Amino acid sequence: MTLDDLRRIMVACAGEDEHVDLAGDIIDRTFAELGYDSLAVMETAARIEGEFGVKIPDEQVPELATPRALLDCVSRATVS
Repeated sequence: MTLDDLRRIMVACAGEDEHVDLAGDIIDRTFAELGYDSLAVMETAARIEGEFGVKIPDEQVPELATPRALLDCVSRATVS
């Protein structure tokens, strides 16, 4: 999974009414800085599981504060 894959999923999960800033270098910006709330991060994790077969435990999601942390988690995970 690449940063571009994650950005695409994040855009889909943000919804049209949300104010998110996913332009430029987002890799180390926190999800809060990007305008992404915890529900959107949970939805992102669910879509990653559906698309890539990688399960991110719900209790781990709040610990993933940046796109880099999320990508690192996905790269370490076992595909189900």
